[in-house]
Order: sequence, then C-alpha cells, then structure tokens
Amino acid sequence: MKKIITILILFVFFAAQSVDAQLAKNSWAVGAGFDYPRFVNSNITATSANYGAYLSIQRNFTEHVGLRLSGAYLHLEGEWGAPVTTTVNNTIAGNLNLLYYLVPCEPVSPYFNVGGGVAYRMLSDQATPGVEDNAASGVFNAGMGIEWHLGNDFKLVTEGNYNLVANSEFDGALGVGEINGKDSYMTAKIGVLYYFSKGEPSKYCKLYSGLSVEQKSAPIDYARIEEIVQRYIPKEVVKEVVVEKPVKEEKRWVLVGVNFEFNSAKLTPESYPILFDAAKTLLANPELKVEIQGYTDNIGSEQYNKKLSQMRADAVMKYLIAKGVSADRLTAVGYGESNPIADNKTAEGRAANRRIEFKVK
Repeated sequence: MKKIITILILFVFFAAQSVDAQLAKNSWAVGAGFDYPRFVNSNITATSANYGAYLSIQRNFTEHVGLRLSGAYLHLEGEWGAPVTTTVNNTIAGNLNLLYYLVPCEPVSPYFNVGGGVAYRMLSDQATPGVEDNAASGVFNAGMGIEWHLGNDFKLVTEGNYNLVANSEFDGALGVGEINGKDSYMTAKIGVLYYFSKGEPSKYCKLYSGLSVEQKSAPIDYARIEEIVQRYIPKEVVKEVVVEKPVKEEKRWVLVGVNFEFNSAKLTPESYPILFDAAKTLLANPELKVEIQGYTDNIGSEQYNKKLSQMRADAVMKYLIAKGVSADRLTAVGYGESNPIADNKTAEGRAANRRIEFKVK
C-alpha cells in the first residue's frame, strides 16, 4: 500500500511539473474531496475508524490571496472505559478561510490558510453523562496545503489543518476539573479544485516564463554597451543596466541598450532583456513612480525629434504595463534632442543620445 501511495505522489508531482501554471489575476473555483479527521488532545483515545468529505467554493482576489467557504461532513470515533466503549461523533462543519499562496506562479504551489466557523456535533455513547448529544460550537482552524496544477482549470489539493473547538464537550468527555476547556481535532484532505471563472491572465506571472518569442535574438554585445557607458555616460547618472533600485540622490536611470529602429518607435530585439529587468525592478519596488523620458540625437528638426521621442517613451511605457507594472505609476514624456549626454558629432555619441531614462518621482 505504501508503494502505491508513493508511486501516486511521484506521478502527480512529475505531472504537475510538466504543466504550465495558468493563473488569473482573479478567479472563482469549486472543490470537492475526502477528509480524514482525528481527535487530538481529547479525554478519550482516538481511533483510526474516521472518514469525511467536503465541498468548497473559492474566490482568489490576487495571485497571492484567496477566500474559501467550505462545508464538510466528518465521522470521528474515540474509545474509553473498560469494557471499551466507542463514542461516535458525526459532525457537520462550515468554515471561512483566508488563503495565502507563497509561490502562486509555480506548478506546485504551497499555501497557508487560517479561519473559523461552526461545527454541529451529533454524539452517541459519550463518556460523560450530561454532555449534550446535539450542539453547535465555534471552531478556529489553521493549516497549510499544496495545489498541484494538473491543467489550465484543474488542480489537485492536499491540505492539513488543526481545528480548535470553543468548548470541551466535542469529544463527549469532560476531564477532571475541566469546565469550558477546549477540544481539538485535525483533518487531512485530498481533493480536486476546478476553476470555472477566470479574470484577466496574470501579468505578474509572465515574469517567470522568460522572454517571449519576439524577444529572442542574437547574443547582446555587453562589452560594447559597457564601452559606451564608460566613454559617454557620467557615472553619477547610470546605475549599470537597470537591475537594481537606485540609491543615489540623483534618481535617474539610463537604460543603456534600449534602442529603436531608425526613424521609428519600434524597439530593437536587444532592448527587451533590458526592459525585462526594468519591469522586474519596478514590480519588486511597488512604491516607485517613474517618468519615462525619451530622447533623440540632433538629426532632423527639433519639433520632429520631440514627437519621435514621445512615441519612443510611450512604447517603453506600453511594454512595462504589459509586464504588470501599474499604469498609474508611469508617465511618458518626450524631450527630443535636449539634454545630450554624448557628442552628437560622432555615430556612437548620437547612439548614446538616442536613449530612454527613468526619473524617479
């Protein structure tokens, strides 16, 4: 039996690894499965003749946070006395739980849950005379689980919970001097979750999937970029190739390597890795708001260059929004040929001046 369970777990694990995690920014799901409940810290001896089942409906508000309403039927047994008598507890429970996913974009996604609800017990052969057969009690519960992605809409759920009952009569037995104490029980569950409604696909998770097809290109000549940085761009302005939050008082980033096709606002292939790092930096620092500044060289009229630089700044802004950066954190402004950082008399100088800068607000 243990070998079968091990093989099943390994099968589910490798199946989950082979499926891309499809996540939406908000979604609805229904779930169903089996529960294994067991008395814990009770005044009777817990047995293994327990079983249960559950139904749930769940709303995920963000990639990390969800709310779940569930109902369950639980059959628990415990032994006491000599000769041995078995107390049977048939419980109907309802719970509302807050869920927090640690790594929501992964195909194997662990989470924590915490919440509470009501448990209505139906006892027989209780150990302490006078304990009510049928009664409702408040329950606090906490636990953790794992969602295993089996497809775009289906997940396997495994979860363990500790449940604390608000009185000491849940197991049908009162200990010596025990009044208004607390009984508890644990549950282990396995089931299936089906996402029947999904909102906008998660842009946040796209950062985990690497670059898109259009972003693949020949290797980037970082040596040449470094040479341009050292020759033309003041060290107090540049923060390498925008992979960190700026820490200097002069909060400007020069996105070295972000280039455009000639006389166009279309980004060249080598620009995408730089912008990809910039998007990760902004998502990791949600308090930052930036002005995206577009610049050109001095070839052409000043009016035309200002229009072109605005189009280029807008193109960068659209890319960042597509990667999940909130639009209200970004503004795009074209400054044309003003504020050159290199000599427009040389080809390399003009290339350095055709740039994008971030100014932190």
